[in-house]
Parts: sequence; C-alpha cells; structure tokens
Amino acid sequence: MNRADGLVQRRNVPRDTSDGAQKDTTDVDERRSADQEEELEDGDSKETRLTLMEEVLLLGLKDREGYTSFWNDCISSGLRGCILIELALRGRIELEKAGMRRKSLLSRKILVKNDTPTGDVLLDEALKHMKDTEPSEAVQSWIEYLSGETWNPLKLRYQLKNVRERLAKNLVEKGVLTTEKQNFLLFDMTTHPLTDNVTKSRLVKKVQDSVLLRWVNDPHRMDKRMLSLIMLAHSSDVLENAFSPLNDDDYDLAMKRVRELLDLDFEAESMKPNTCEVLWAVFAAFTK
Repeated sequence: MNRADGLVQRRNVPRDTSDGAQKDTTDVDERRSADQEEELEDGDSKETRLTLMEEVLLLGLKDREGYTSFWNDCISSGLRGCILIELALRGRIELEKAGMRRKSLLSRKILVKNDTPTGDVLLDEALKHMKDTEPSEAVQSWIEYLSGETWNPLKLRYQLKNVRERLAKNLVEKGVLTTEKQNFLLFDMTTHPLTDNVTKSRLVKKVQDSVLLRWVNDPHRMDKRMLSLIMLAHSSDVLENAFSPLNDDDYDLAMKRVRELLDLDFEAESMKPNTCEVLWAVFAAFTK
C-alpha cells in the first residue's frame, strides 16, 4: 500500500485558464456532523454535492470513455480509504484513545461512536461491518477487508463489492455521468462517460487552487475534505489528472507542495488540537 515512492510525471499540456471554480464549503467538523449532512442533502445548492469517494472516482474516470485506467491498481484501496475518512468526518467513527504508552496511529482500533445511518448505501454498509465486528480492527486492516485484500477467509464477508460501479451510478443520478455499453472484442462493458463538464471542471480547478492560489502551508488550516481529497487522490493514482492541464511552472509548484504534505509526520500531526485522527491514520496507512 506504499504510495510514497515518488509522484508520477505528466505530459506537457497547455494551461487551462478557466475561472469557473467555486470554493468548496463542506468542511465537516465532527461536532457539527448533523448540520453538515443537511447541507450535503440541500437540493437548492447550485453546485453538485459529491462525496469524497465520488470526487476521487470522477478524477480517475476518462471523460469520453467513461472508465478508469485498466492499469490503475491503486484506486480500489484508495476508495476504501475515502470511505473511512467520510465516516470520520460525518462523526460516525473515531480511533480508540492512544493510552499512556501512546499507541501508534496504525495500531489503534477504529470505534463506532454513532451508528445512525448516513443515507449513503456504501457508507452505511461499511459502518454496519465495523459495528458488528468484535474485537475492533485498525485502519489498515479495514482498508484491506473492505477491498477484499485479505488472506483470512473469515474476513472476506467484509468486502464492499462493485464500489466503482455503485459510485458511478450515484454520479449518473446526480447528472454528472451517463451510462453506455461498449464492446471490447470479447465482452461488453458498461461505461459512464462524462455529461456534466462544469462539475468536473470545478473539481479539477478546486484541487489546483488548493495547492496554488489558496495554499496555506499548514495542513490544519486546510479544509479537511480538501486535504483528504489531495492525499487520497494521490494514493489512488488519479491526482495527476487534475494537475496535467497546468503549465510547467505551476505543475512543478503543485507537485512540490503535495510532496510536502506526503512528507509530514502523521503521528505528530494527529496529536495537534481539533484534528481528525482517523484522517491521519488513513494517510499513514497509504504511505507506510
């Protein structure tokens, strides 16, 4: 699950100077999770509300073809990491206390602090697994279990199946994607080409601006969702898709700042006030 060994290099592409992005205002504090969920469900919003999982998938989908790269073997586990962070940001799960001996992030177990359904099928399925599991498991174990990447046959029942397809259908329902059938010589495959270019453009611009125009050089002053999106998009090997339209100078600067985030001491960051420990534990699991 090691994603720390270098960032991928992109091809040279002229810069896109579109100014259509809007600042994401969905920074979710655990103490106000109920209010934030109402905001997520607000149908009057002019901007389509997406979950962290949907944003990562949208960055990874080819616009016209409607599927992720066949060579990307990172996105499955990356999406499971998104599920854990989404549950934490909505106030559903937390890490057990560090204790007197200060257990490391990756050795601390996930605890369910609120089992109220979120209304999202994937999130609720994962939450139920965590609630029903005794003894509790750590973050890295849950990423493996939810991905089906475990040698323990008793844990295979925790696997979340067809995650990409289910997320794509959510995006179809939100009007961002459509559904088509494509023939690949020996088989037919359901694909989901992009139909809402505005939502995708806003997402890409939002990611670019977070490490360029709105860079604050302090992860604790960054929007938690935006920080999570950058880190999990990198772990899912789709962050390059957001940065490739940049000119060379901006691209190099964006990559330099992402590297600064990847090089943080996650243990130390998790001990700072008003932070989300699950978030840092997930980051640590992917850079271990």
